[in-house]
Amino acid sequence: MEMTFRWYGNDDPVTLQNIKQIPGMKGIVTAIYDVPVGQVWSRERIRQLKSDVEQSGLKLSVIESVPVHEDIKLGRPTRDELIDNYIQTIKNLGAEGINVVCYNFMPVFDWTRTDLAYELQDGSTALIFEEEVAKKMDPVKGELSLPGWDSSYSKEEMKAIMDAYSDVDEETLWKNLEYFIKKVIPAAEEAGVKMAIHPDDPPYSIFGLPRIITCKENLERFINLYDSPYNGVTVCVGSYASDPNNNAVEMLKAMLDKNRVNFMHARNIKLTGEGKSFQESAHPSEYGSIDMYEVVKALHDANWEGPIRPDHGRMIWGETGRPGYGLFDRALGATYLHGLAEAVAKNAKQ
Repeated sequence: MEMTFRWYGNDDPVTLQNIKQIPGMKGIVTAIYDVPVGQVWSRERIRQLKSDVEQSGLKLSVIESVPVHEDIKLGRPTRDELIDNYIQTIKNLGAEGINVVCYNFMPVFDWTRTDLAYELQDGSTALIFEEEVAKKMDPVKGELSLPGWDSSYSKEEMKAIMDAYSDVDEETLWKNLEYFIKKVIPAAEEAGVKMAIHPDDPPYSIFGLPRIITCKENLERFINLYDSPYNGVTVCVGSYASDPNNNAVEMLKAMLDKNRVNFMHARNIKLTGEGKSFQESAHPSEYGSIDMYEVVKALHDANWEGPIRPDHGRMIWGETGRPGYGLFDRALGATYLHGLAEAVAKNAKQ
């Protein structure tokens, strides 16, 4: 597997030089963050981003993400032009030698938590999701701004987009995703770019919005929309495991068997036992609800060599910065995963 690390560009307090010093680190996961959603990423901008990464001695391994415009998810008449723009961006990425793109199809909100700095017993702070707290929130009233929200929405725009989704149930969202997939994946195949849909995070409905990339059955349905290894998935074990009904390791194995795992997010979470509430934990198995050894072993047993990143981390040792994306705990996570990979490989030879 190829160890990678999320980097938010030149404004990120975590520098490329910081990342390069992490043992086993090979690649960078990043994006172009200042192009409005729905517009084409030019080859010039892509080339500059790639050059910035490569000058540090690392590889630009994955684009995370090329966002999907809400009009596409809603199935509005404007979607064809927006899909054409999306396809052109994929073609441009392929032409510049970037061959993995992570994206999601979550309505309105990206990953959602109810606290960005919950203090754990050891004094570190972490992202958490409390189901009962989330149920009491109303995004339209603007009572609280959650991470993962598109802060570009005004209160009026938020009401409008939430109203628009009132007529979109899960089956409608599936139809709109299928429409998108059947146009984009053939172009991605031609461009040599493997697409990797990220699970909904958390993987169940929030605020009455439909969510569909949530469980093993839905993953099977998704890959059957278009039969191609280019129509693949990002297996984020932390996202899937945040629903107690999911077995994230078995879901990973199922997708590996179908050759559809194009990207891995490997982080741990701890289910609190209070409904679907969870805390993001340190990466090692003993601190969370996921057996990370079994995650890495499944990848090894499948001879999987794709990109993997440690994903979110706690804030430790007094570090401040982007919630979930500090340097120290993610570096510990990457080193832990690297060590697990070595142990699994050596055990397999005995």
